[in-house]
Amino acid sequence: MRRVATSLSRKACEFLGRACCVDFALNSRQIKHLERATGEAHYRQLDAPVTIFIAPPMSSAPTPTSASQITVDEDSDGQRLDNFLIRELKGVPKTHIYRIIRSGEVRRNKGRVRADDRLVKGDVLRIPPIRLSAQVDLKAQTPAPARDFPVVFEDECFLVINKPAGVAVHGGSGVSHGVIEQIRQARPQEHLLELVHRLDRETSGLLMIAKKKSILKALQDQFRERETGKTYYALVKGSWPGSRKVIDQPLHKFLLPNGERRVKVTDAQDPDGQRSISLVRVVQRWPAPPSLAALTPQGFSLLAVTIKTGRTHQIRVHLSSQGHPIAGDDKYGDFDLNRVLPQLGLKRMFLHAWQLRVTHPKTNDVLELMAPLPDELVSVLSGPHFGLESIQRQN
Repeated sequence: MRRVATSLSRKACEFLGRACCVDFALNSRQIKHLERATGEAHYRQLDAPVTIFIAPPMSSAPTPTSASQITVDEDSDGQRLDNFLIRELKGVPKTHIYRIIRSGEVRRNKGRVRADDRLVKGDVLRIPPIRLSAQVDLKAQTPAPARDFPVVFEDECFLVINKPAGVAVHGGSGVSHGVIEQIRQARPQEHLLELVHRLDRETSGLLMIAKKKSILKALQDQFRERETGKTYYALVKGSWPGSRKVIDQPLHKFLLPNGERRVKVTDAQDPDGQRSISLVRVVQRWPAPPSLAALTPQGFSLLAVTIKTGRTHQIRVHLSSQGHPIAGDDKYGDFDLNRVLPQLGLKRMFLHAWQLRVTHPKTNDVLELMAPLPDELVSVLSGPHFGLESIQRQN
């Protein structure tokens, strides 16, 4: 016997995206899915399909039918296009924003523009009509849970937190919310909170968040002009040569067939390659535990890596390209080694943003900020396989 919907609530209409009079028959599995999705049950069993009228979904905001224009103001001068649009088009998935940029639907002063191009005051951006699905619209209306993170530094201009591993810095493809959305919910009194830079989801450590547009621009200018110092701790496979102190190799971003982003080392002739510089210092070396000797005969090295440029996945790709991938890196690492690292107590990528040097935009004071290694990484280094009692003492 076929089960057929005889009346649908507004929620069910929105979920199905229907807006017309149709012969609407559902099988048992479809009915169960709809009931689970809407939390409602307005259905009965009939011998045959019936014709019903499904009311059009109601929306709090009309769907735009024409392109819009945004003029870049002084506060946004120098900001990357993608970061600007992510801030302006709240609720729009990042994947969709990058898609309309790549397709040329976003125009700057009537010409094409790339995601990493810097905007200039007075630029006029054309934004195509953007229609959100009911599910995305519902997601946008569902706020992220408020969450506080350990604060390393804070004043009226910006704050610096110690981000834990496993938390994305912002929502995006496959991620409903991140650090910035949670902090905004936890601090409703703040007029503006914007990421100054980013950290990978599995990287822990120092993350800067601006409270004013002018401060955001000033700090991002420092990063772009290489006036800051960001140092990370990374545990890598093998014995890193002490003489190899500088990695100056351009990086090229590309997409896998499934749409996932990856980065590779390229050469100076690559027009899409971006110059990338990492400074490496050896903190400590260890022989491999007997159980891992076959997978990493030269043991492990703990490195302090200072980046002079802030490219996507820069440290991970640079170190891996030298034959010393980061322990636990699920994109550029040694996958066979990764599978047995839990024997050492390591259950995440060993990369931590430890130290940050920046000039305060308002006071001109030079700030030296530090975030100690999180407990889960300290326990690895202080365990029987490494035996490092104090990482600070090694510096």
